[in-house]
Amino acid sequence: VQLQASGGGLVQAGGSLRLSCTASGNLVNIVGMAWYRQLPGKEREFLAVIRSGGGTSYRDSVKGRFTISRDNAKNTIYLQMNSLKPEDTAVYHCKVDVGVRTITHYWGQGTQVTVSS
Repeated sequence: VQLQASGGGLVQAGGSLRLSCTASGNLVNIVGMAWYRQLPGKEREFLAVIRSGGGTSYRDSVKGRFTISRDNAKNTIYLQMNSLKPEDTAVYHCKVDVGVRTITHYWGQGTQVTVSS
C-alpha cells in the first residue's frame, strides 16, 4: 500500500487549505484512514479519522475547523482546514489501517503546511 499526500503550502492566518491523500495497492479490508501532523520538535499527533463505515472522529483542538472526507471511487481522503492558525504549522501525514485480525498501518510521506501570522 502506498499513500500520496498533497495540498500543503503557505497560507495566512485565517485562511484555508485542503489536503488530499490517495491510496494505492492492496486496499482490501480498509479499517480507516486518518490524518496526523507533526509540529516542529513534537511528537506526531492525531487529527482526524474516517472509518470504513463513514464515522469520523477529531482531535478537540481542530473540531469545527477541520473536516475529513473521502471519495471511495478515488481511494482518496481529504482534510479541509479552515480558520488556520500559526500553531497549525506542521507536516501533515495520512495513514491507512488495513486488515481483519491483524491491522497494518501505512503512512504517507507528509506535506508541509505553514501558516503565517
